[in-house]
Amino acid sequence: MDKTRKDGPLSPGERHRVRDSKTPLARARALRKVSTDAERLLWRHLRARRLAGFKFRRQEVIGPYIVDLVCLETRLIIEADGSQHAGQQPYDRQRSVFLATWGYRVLRFWNSEILVDIESVLERIRMELV
Repeated sequence: MDKTRKDGPLSPGERHRVRDSKTPLARARALRKVSTDAERLLWRHLRARRLAGFKFRRQEVIGPYIVDLVCLETRLIIEADGSQHAGQQPYDRQRSVFLATWGYRVLRFWNSEILVDIESVLERIRMELV
């Protein structure tokens, strides 16, 4: 849960608020307030039906998980992965398998990929939506 903000890593108080939120919905709400730069950039392009008219939600609770972005209409989940995901690939695979059993497809992008080449990322998402 090592999210960062534009002005640096989360403060101890912010980390505490996110981790100690009692319900998944409360955790999702807390995460919306501390999005990474990559999540904010993606959200700027996906919100308000800006990409091919599809509606996305951010930090949405699906089963026991909170996903970064989801288009419920097409059952497409977009994950923006930071460096902390390099060491948790088995967990991410298990999570993706669970979400697939619920009919979701998961697209993962590295934060650096989103920040450096947003147009290519958006094109890959667009291709999955149609």
